Amino acid sequence: MFEPRIVAFFCKWCTSAGADLAGTARMTYLPNSVNIQVMCSSRVDPEHILDAFRNGADGVLIGGCHPGDCHYKTGNYQTLKRVTLLKKMLTELGMESRRLRLEWISAAEGQKLARVVTEFSEEIRRLGKIKVRQL
Repeated sequence: MFEPRIVAFFCKWCTSAGADLAGTARMTYLPNSVNIQVMCSSRVDPEHILDAFRNGADGVLIGGCHPGDCHYKTGNYQTLKRVTLLKKMLTELGMESRRLRLEWISAAEGQKLARVVTEFSEEIRRLGKIKVRQL
């Protein structure tokens, strides 16, 4: 069976802390993601996302603080704008835009993190391997 490769960029202050909570509470979720901690979701440059796809990722997940709770004031609003544009660009390149997902997950939402990672892994599994690699 196809096992998707997912690169996950998680905000240090919220989503990474939520992942820590999920781990310490022994919540189970699919192990398909490689988690990369960034200071803020807005620090994920579009080139990082495209590079992940170029290097074999089947999906990219970005996790950040809830709107209004960003430690850097407006970082997550910038992230939302970038991801919206990138999804359009991926579609233009012939890829399913669902391969890129943005979620707001706080430090207290370990259960949500486990659910989102599992849902995303299952969705990417249904989509299959990426057929277009020329990004």
